[in-house]
Amino acid sequence: MFKNQPKGLFALALANTGERFGYYTMLAVFALFLRANFGLSADAASRIYAGFLACVYFLPLIGGWIADKIGYGKCVTIGIFVMFLGYICLAIPLGGGGFAMGIMLLALLLISFGTGLFKGNLQVMVGNLYDDPQYADRRDAAFSLFYMAINIGAMFAPTAAVKIMAWAQESLGYNVNDSYHFAFMVACASLILSIAIYYACRPWFKHVEHTAKQAAQSGNEKVEELTPEQTKKRIVALCLVFTVVLFFWMAFHQNGLTLTFFADEFVNPVVSGAQTMAFNIWNLVAVAVLVYSLFGIFGEGSSKAKMIWGCVGSAVTAFLVFQYFHHPAELGIAAPIFQQFNPFYVVALTPVSMAIFGALNKRGKEPSAPRKIAYGMVVAAAAYVLMAVCSIGLLTPAQQEMARLSGDATFVNANVLIYTYLILTFGELLLSPMGISFVSKVAPPKYKGMMMGGWFVATAIGNYLVRIGGKLWGDIPLWIVWSVFVGVCLIAAIFMFSIMKKLEEATK
Repeated sequence: MFKNQPKGLFALALANTGERFGYYTMLAVFALFLRANFGLSADAASRIYAGFLACVYFLPLIGGWIADKIGYGKCVTIGIFVMFLGYICLAIPLGGGGFAMGIMLLALLLISFGTGLFKGNLQVMVGNLYDDPQYADRRDAAFSLFYMAINIGAMFAPTAAVKIMAWAQESLGYNVNDSYHFAFMVACASLILSIAIYYACRPWFKHVEHTAKQAAQSGNEKVEELTPEQTKKRIVALCLVFTVVLFFWMAFHQNGLTLTFFADEFVNPVVSGAQTMAFNIWNLVAVAVLVYSLFGIFGEGSSKAKMIWGCVGSAVTAFLVFQYFHHPAELGIAAPIFQQFNPFYVVALTPVSMAIFGALNKRGKEPSAPRKIAYGMVVAAAAYVLMAVCSIGLLTPAQQEMARLSGDATFVNANVLIYTYLILTFGELLLSPMGISFVSKVAPPKYKGMMMGGWFVATAIGNYLVRIGGKLWGDIPLWIVWSVFVGVCLIAAIFMFSIMKKLEEATK
């Protein structure tokens, strides 16, 4: 899985891991921060939350356009410093008045613009590593690994946010509202780590920091020439994919909004028995390491490597057995902690998905990237089917709020969300890394930055549509709320299958 990949992949992936850790630490508590610190309603908080996500994913289009002019490396560096300024603004506790709101909105703008310069262009650089014929056939696997690295950072983020907030309250005496700012400080520190990794390892990928035009002018590379018809064909195919994936992100990114509201209002805040193990991040890390050790033991490799993996697997198994016999009888859980499950599943399941697709590839039966995207939409619909079924008979959010005040609220088991995130992650692994790989492969060379930005624009529109969930959160039965996302995903999947032939022709 990790063999025969260019060193630049791992350097860029680690730099992205640091940045994503900070971003998801902030995002894990952001919607709750808006309601607690500023006293906003669910609808008002969802408008700001969705607007921020939309900006984060729209501005890579501008960042890509700039990078196509000045180079990808320059934009990545500038982007990190702009993001850092934004997180600094968020980290300062200014209360809940109008001035604080203004500074917060400025911070969100800086973070969004910095991300626009950083995120898409870093991924273009990853794709450029695989323009080398030596690595061309490893592009999909590379983006799966890159995506896994993103989620390593995201996996630790909710725990980091919850733990540092608790520390600020218990050890430093800060109130709940001010403790949120400590989570935002974590993002500042993570960006320092990210830029340090980037420059320490820069010699491994410096050759892909430039645009195709810059490389051609320096005589280091020949630009692939496409006819206007070929260019149009590829751009149309990409735009069709963008149209579909925006609906996936509309459904998927409910994880930070309505699924977090659900966790906060409808999930039993106390877990007991062996279930407490799922809420210890180190147990999740151990399970992920166990998965990789099994692949190391039974996969290709030397006897020495298999022995090392066997020792690692035995150690983490012993750790998990110990944890099982020493888990707490009960454990209180905070709503943001549920956001650790999606990145955990990505990290743990990436080698599984790569092994499945690798086996299919050897038989000549691996689905194309567009077909994987369509399957991902169907799987996402299944996740919300589970939520809809499990929500039948529950009170509306408005009724639940009144019931909680009177002590008559009804709660569901935490497994509802744990399994929902598992299914959603299967859909994500089919769609997101494959979609990014598809863009890097199909985008006309002269428009790589802009086309990768187009992927993020689709994500931005989807993220803005996330607010529909917040709009529905109130007096509408929950099973109807989740059914909206079932319908959206299925319609998008049907459309994707209907244009499959045109998309697959564009990859040839």
